[in-house]
Amino acid sequence: MGHVDWTGMFAILMVFGTGMVGLVAFSPIGRAIAGAIQKKSGTGLAPEVRALLEEQADRMDALQQQVSELAERQDFAERLLAKAQPGQLPAAGS
Repeated sequence: MGHVDWTGMFAILMVFGTGMVGLVAFSPIGRAIAGAIQKKSGTGLAPEVRALLEEQADRMDALQQQVSELAERQDFAERLLAKAQPGQLPAAGS
């Protein structure tokens, strides 16, 4: 009755311990811990890379705005063409 199966207890501890570490690692808490470790170790983005990413994001915003404006102009032109009478349209190629 006094005999303890340490091998079995160790195996159970490893299974449940690994499971708990996995759950914490992929949770928001795990991500926050990983972010803090990255900031401490300096493996975050370099300032030059961060500036380049921000510049690219600004360019993408400008392009998105231009595409939106072009879509509005195309819609307007399509509405005008839809209202026009067939005899009022210019001949093709002119």
